[in-house]
Amino acid sequence: MKPAPFRYARPASLAEATALLASIDGDAKLLAGGQSLVPMLNMRLARPSVLVDLNGLRELEGVTPTADGGLRLGALTRHAELTTSPVVRERVPLLAEAARHVGHAAIRNRGTLGGSIAHADPAAELPAALLALGAEVHVAGSRGTRTFPLAQLFRGLLATTLEADEILTAVEVPGQGPGRGFVEIARRPGDFALAGVVAVVGGLHRPLTLPFRPHNGTVIRIVGFGVGDRPLRLTSAERLLAGAPLDAAAVTRAAGAAAADCDPPSDVHGSAEYRRHLATVLTETALHQALTRAGMAPR
Repeated sequence: MKPAPFRYARPASLAEATALLASIDGDAKLLAGGQSLVPMLNMRLARPSVLVDLNGLRELEGVTPTADGGLRLGALTRHAELTTSPVVRERVPLLAEAARHVGHAAIRNRGTLGGSIAHADPAAELPAALLALGAEVHVAGSRGTRTFPLAQLFRGLLATTLEADEILTAVEVPGQGPGRGFVEIARRPGDFALAGVVAVVGGLHRPLTLPFRPHNGTVIRIVGFGVGDRPLRLTSAERLLAGAPLDAAAVTRAAGAAAADCDPPSDVHGSAEYRRHLATVLTETALHQALTRAGMAPR
């Protein structure tokens, strides 16, 4: 199929882009990499009256080190850059690892970090990794700018809290130590994940809001993707690891609790029950990866 008719606009500045969005009154789509949007246009699942091309906005580009050891990543940062950038691999290795699982090379060459987040696909790798890292998003609109935790962005399946005239401009990520785990199950390499889990253990360079006091001050964050209508903090698993020795038995108990926080769909690729089972298995694997890399291999 071919897209329904639309007008095309290529603003020269962020201010021009947000003013244009405000004038369109919600009937526009933003084009960055287009890896999700273009198929939706072709299948007429999206029918905007105006397509606003952001690729001329240089202020949305760039990977900039921050004083706390983290990074500020422009929304137009391509997935491929996340996998190859030495500063990303050094300061936030989890993000580089997650980006390698996104689609195929052609998709990673065009797809953007901001597009992946704003599209809000619950099976996407990068939003889950950023949530585990405690990332913040920067947003600009016709009425000004705002910054807030990434967790507040997701409203549900392919839905965010962004206003119609707002554009996600950048993501800020704290620096990260070696304690990371990332694992997913897909039907074939490059396919969307049936389920996946990200784990971060210790080593974050910025205080995080946690629902409990972590064991010996060790930060543990576990996020599932493909197991709900958005990336999900698996807090039941996190809570079981609080105040307990981080041994193999504790990891197994935490993995068993992960399914309680999941609300996955059933489809032709797998049932909800199967995805809950995957969440349990993958949580244990991701935790073992993260603890081992942090020098805390469970016994």
